[in-house]
Amino acid sequence: MAISVPLHQLTYSFFSNPQEQWKWCAKPSYTFSNNSQNNIRPIKASVETPPFPLFQNPKLEETPADGLEPADPDFYKIGYVRSMRAYGVEFKEGPDGFGVFASKDIEPRRRARLVMQIPLELMLTIRQKLPWMFFPDIVPLGHPIFDIINSTDPETDWDLRLACLLLYAFDRDDNFWQLYGDFLPSADECTSLLLATEEDLMELQDPNLASTMREQQKRAREFWEKNWHSGVPLKIKRLARDPERFIWAVSIAQSRCINMQVRIGALVQDANMLIPYADMLNHSFQPNCFFHWRFKDRMLEVMVNAGQHVRRGEEMTVNYMHGQMNDMLMQRYGFSSPVNPWNVIQFSGDARIHLDSFLSVFNISGLPEEYYHNSKISSDKESFVDGAVIAAARTLPTWSDGDVPLVPSIERKAVKELQEECRQMLAEFPTTSKQDQKMLDSMKEPRRTLEAAIKYRLHRKLFIDKVIKALDIYQDRILF
Repeated sequence: MAISVPLHQLTYSFFSNPQEQWKWCAKPSYTFSNNSQNNIRPIKASVETPPFPLFQNPKLEETPADGLEPADPDFYKIGYVRSMRAYGVEFKEGPDGFGVFASKDIEPRRRARLVMQIPLELMLTIRQKLPWMFFPDIVPLGHPIFDIINSTDPETDWDLRLACLLLYAFDRDDNFWQLYGDFLPSADECTSLLLATEEDLMELQDPNLASTMREQQKRAREFWEKNWHSGVPLKIKRLARDPERFIWAVSIAQSRCINMQVRIGALVQDANMLIPYADMLNHSFQPNCFFHWRFKDRMLEVMVNAGQHVRRGEEMTVNYMHGQMNDMLMQRYGFSSPVNPWNVIQFSGDARIHLDSFLSVFNISGLPEEYYHNSKISSDKESFVDGAVIAAARTLPTWSDGDVPLVPSIERKAVKELQEECRQMLAEFPTTSKQDQKMLDSMKEPRRTLEAAIKYRLHRKLFIDKVIKALDIYQDRILF
């Protein structure tokens, strides 16, 4: 059963100067949704050997953040039942847009360390499956917005439901999101391709992704036309008077949603959640933070990974989507990366290289789904290892047989064939990487969606270039 939490009038505002506004990029979710334009910083060339198994949440700190001072506590007082708390972090504009940064050094510890707490009362959540449940229960019985939410497809329309809930929260005078919504990215500041024009979609140079986004735009527009027709009551019409407003709300829901399994009392459920402050964390393929649901007091906690050293000024990040290629990240969040370790190249030829030999050249260890660069056995000169090389280790056509030694001449021949196929892929693009970069540099005040589209096609080419370079290095070292 849904719970109802009393809300009170605001007694504090975010800024002493109400004219100040933050420019946010399209963000997490998780996955998530950061960040905003979400420009994603390439991961560093060296991937350190992890002290714990990859992709597993470490043990949690039982006590609050020892030694970390609250981050400007007055900033978070909002007059509600409970307030958000942050320790040792600050929110500011960074090289990749607005994000969360360490305000002091955070030393590595054996257990995860708490840096942020966001109570349930500040969130917008809806259960992923029927019956729909909202926490907190802000939709009154009989309100027509519930009928609209109830008409959605339970399997596919989670973003439409969350967008309806977000628009309704904006219309509630006593709801936190009426204030927090003022600092969400506008349509011009979002990188979500739901807001892209046809010109922007053509700039992707990816017909499949462009077609997918056209279908998504059509889906959102048809839903608005069905439920925001001229005969709807004013209490519904004023939520989204035009389709652009609704499509913007859907883009916010997609790019800033966090999907989690939460326990509230005795009820355990999978929920789609819009969580303020946590949605400001940007994405990284090597995140230093993760989310944890503290069920006993209905609180989302942002935790620094166990064994993680975070220096002052370093950005706090999470992983929005594990194991997803750039096209999926672009579809959901509006960003991509040339070093995404989960990218793939579809080769059509018969050429194959020796897997074990390729891995040893770059000191890559682990299993295919958990490859990492073992920097402890690398020399200082071996710096060319990043996500693209890890991806190449997963996706290049390979062969492996411990009893059959490789023949260098045959390996070199296979390398040349694979490189030639990569060059043919690059030749099929109507523009080169240099032309794309020049276009980005010449954009004085770019539209966020157009900028994201150009970066996406540039990152695809840079990824193929890195695979070609990795094959060059492998070919030179085969005899060694």
